[in-house]
Amino acid sequence: MKKTRVLILGGGFGGLYAALELESRRDPTVEVTLVTQENFFLFTPMLHEVAASDLDLTNIVSPLRKLLRHVRTFVGEVQSVDLTAKKVTVVHGFTKHAHALDYDHLVLGLGSVTNFYGIPGLAERALTMKTLHDAITLRNRLIAHLEEADTECAKSDRVPLLTFTVAGGGFAGVETMGSINDFIHEALPFYPNLKPAMIRMVLVHPGEHVLPELGPELGRYADGVLKSRGIEIHAKSKVTAVTPRTVTLSDGTTIERFTLIWTAGTAPNPILEKVALPKERGKLKVQSTLEVADAPGVWAVGDCALIPDVRQPGAFHPPTAQHASREGAVLARNLLASIHGRPREDFSFKTLGLLASIGRRTGVARVFGFNFSGFLAWWMWRTIYLSKLPRLEKKVSVALDWTLDLFFPKDFVQYLRIDGEPQTASVRPAPEYIPLREACETKAPAIASPERAAAPVSLSFSSADVPDYNRL
Repeated sequence: MKKTRVLILGGGFGGLYAALELESRRDPTVEVTLVTQENFFLFTPMLHEVAASDLDLTNIVSPLRKLLRHVRTFVGEVQSVDLTAKKVTVVHGFTKHAHALDYDHLVLGLGSVTNFYGIPGLAERALTMKTLHDAITLRNRLIAHLEEADTECAKSDRVPLLTFTVAGGGFAGVETMGSINDFIHEALPFYPNLKPAMIRMVLVHPGEHVLPELGPELGRYADGVLKSRGIEIHAKSKVTAVTPRTVTLSDGTTIERFTLIWTAGTAPNPILEKVALPKERGKLKVQSTLEVADAPGVWAVGDCALIPDVRQPGAFHPPTAQHASREGAVLARNLLASIHGRPREDFSFKTLGLLASIGRRTGVARVFGFNFSGFLAWWMWRTIYLSKLPRLEKKVSVALDWTLDLFFPKDFVQYLRIDGEPQTASVRPAPEYIPLREACETKAPAIASPERAAAPVSLSFSSADVPDYNRL
């Protein structure tokens, strides 16, 4: 019996939950393949806690092969989509060779990428916070700057070394700022040459207050809490230019720094530009059943889809994790209904709540229309996200990490060493990198004496030359 081939592109919340729903139904007439760049699912709401050493990096990722036992996983990078031939080209492996994957139904859940808005120098010099690699890189950068600033030879560069700028006042920016501010100040007692007055934290955002999604009341509360902890907030400002040492803002301010964390914009995945499908605002136009308009058999979910809200004509569902996970489940049910000729359902979901952690066991939350702030909101943030984390094993690991964090200081071990960055006058340049193959193929220098080169070499050893390890 020929099976209907379903190809899901993207392993984020939308793609994963579509695959989980299809797996739970175990339709023998359907063959499902999930294509993803990583072999794990990243729980992004806890990403900033990895950067701040609150959680071990492995505790917020779940191996896809443990989550999906009956859905095929293909780790690779999507290169192109041929809607006419119903093929997707994917490259993978050490040699980056290509595969053509056939499909009968295609699910597009490719998510979004960071948008740098063409600002000069930004893409080359800013850190981002979208992937596990981003969180680890930021953590290493924080520790590297503390280590460098503590030395006497870097005394003249302590101001830019200990200045950390976050651009973006949404959830990612505020949570990142709150977490790294805690991390840096908890680390200071272990660096004798550094004092709290040397630390400068700057948050830049274009609105009147941070976290505009939560409304003015909670936004102003978050503003006040962050300012009380010494964080500079530049409201109604944007980054206009970036150099190796400075950030220029639209209000004329110039900030001397070496670290800029960019969380101020996203854009749909560039692969969508190569696909001849109806779009609006760069996203795929999707019907309420999550099927792409005028493209039977093509579905879209998550950040790359513009999904109409049937409860509010003219409105669209926001690109949040709680929406994407539910969109994925509804999409899977509608896909199966389409295969078997059953009626499909409209996607309809109202946001249950929005929560943010702003550091030092403080948070803000709006749940079922009610506002919460302070320790209670922080506790709600942790409780709710812990319940949403996939797999019991990860829940237990995160709970243990949080418990240990109550009694012990944070860990300041670098996972990777950063050589030659930032490029200050006091930092030695990194040694030249020589690829292994090139090093192996490098010829040895000629021997000065041909006679010595031709002479045989003999080696002899006596028992006295060999150490007696039994006597050590």
